[in-house]
Amino acid sequence: MLRPWLHAFRLRTLPLAMSSIITGSALAAFFHGFRWPVFCLALVTAVLLQVLSNLANDLGDHLHGTDGQSRVGPQRAVQSGAIAPKAMLRAMWVCGLLALVTGLALVILALGLSAGTLVFFLIGLLAIGAAVKYTFGNNPYGYAGLGDVSVLLFFGLVGVGGTLFLHTGMFPRAALLPALGIGLLCAAVLNLNNMRDIQGDAANGKRTVAVQLGTKAAKRYHALLVYGGLACLVIFTTSHFKGWWQWAFVLGFLPLDRHLRVVQRNSVPRELDPQMKVLSLSTLVTALLFSLGLIPG
Repeated sequence: MLRPWLHAFRLRTLPLAMSSIITGSALAAFFHGFRWPVFCLALVTAVLLQVLSNLANDLGDHLHGTDGQSRVGPQRAVQSGAIAPKAMLRAMWVCGLLALVTGLALVILALGLSAGTLVFFLIGLLAIGAAVKYTFGNNPYGYAGLGDVSVLLFFGLVGVGGTLFLHTGMFPRAALLPALGIGLLCAAVLNLNNMRDIQGDAANGKRTVAVQLGTKAAKRYHALLVYGGLACLVIFTTSHFKGWWQWAFVLGFLPLDRHLRVVQRNSVPRELDPQMKVLSLSTLVTALLFSLGLIPG
């Protein structure tokens, strides 16, 4: 009984949520405001939101008929019959409520009871809504090609920048670069997923960015996301240089460069699936090494 749920949680996507919180917390340490309780609660909340998004995506694509026999990626839990739609919907409610509770605890712990608490509470509700509405419900925004923008916003600006603010009560303009960098790398993971599913999505009316661009342009767009994300981290490090250890994250360029070569040579969308794990883990490793370079010695 547990295995189908672990499959539905899509554990290989969790490094993305972790990357945002780790980077935002490391920036807080860089600007002398890191707090362990904030880090722990932010990490738990981000993981819950990611799992909620994955569950909603599983059920949503099934209800919209996108997960048919021609599906290229791993078989979904609802599609396969391993989890009933009603059970998946209940799991979404549980996960959403848990995210709401931990998120509220996080905001109150970080900001107390203030106007800022209300603002972050509303942002949290938007994050829950975004996690659910990607493919679930009427008029899901993922079917209109807005998923990439959502990932950039919630994994980048909100995930990294919001975490930094909850630690420190401030958001220096310089932190915008790492926030965009992580957001772009996370958006690349979504784009890779959409390139893998490009034929089935197009046939079922799911107008992702990859579908709208076409395969060749989607590959160029993918390289732009990855290189753009890395460029943001490089520019930040160059302008805030304190020691050579800050450049440890360039080691993450090696697997990312190999990944891009595989993607550019690919002619069979199904064969892109193993690269999902490669890109997710490479993003996490890059975020970890970048973050370690920010922590004061």
